[in-house]
Amino acid sequence: MGRVVLFEMNSQDPERAASFYSTVFGWEIGASSWGYLPVTTGNEDKPGIHGGISKGPSDYPHGIRIQIQVDDIDEAIQNSVDMGAQVVREKMEFDNFYLAYLVDPVGNGIGLIQNK
Repeated sequence: MGRVVLFEMNSQDPERAASFYSTVFGWEIGASSWGYLPVTTGNEDKPGIHGGISKGPSDYPHGIRIQIQVDDIDEAIQNSVDMGAQVVREKMEFDNFYLAYLVDPVGNGIGLIQNK
C-alpha cells in the first residue's frame, strides 16, 4: 500500500513561503539542500506529515504535491501510466531514494518515492 509520507510545496519565492509558514504555523524550516527546504510540522507524538518547500520548476511553478512511498517505483510508474497518468519527470536517483513526478488522470500532481 502506498503511503503519503511527505508534502512538497512549490513556489517561485520559497524563502518567502518558508517565512510565512514558519511565522504563522510555527513550522521548523531546515537548511536548504538541492534548493529544497525541509519542513518539520510538529512532534512525532501527534499525527501528521513533514514536507518541504522548493522553487517550483517551469512544469509545476506553484502548488502542492504529495509524495507517496512505494516499494517498487518502476512498477508504480508503469501501473500509473497504465491507468492514465502522465510522467512529468522520469525516475531520478538521489543519495538515499528514487523520485518521480506524475500527473494522475484527473490532473493532480503526485510524487512517487522509493527508499534505497
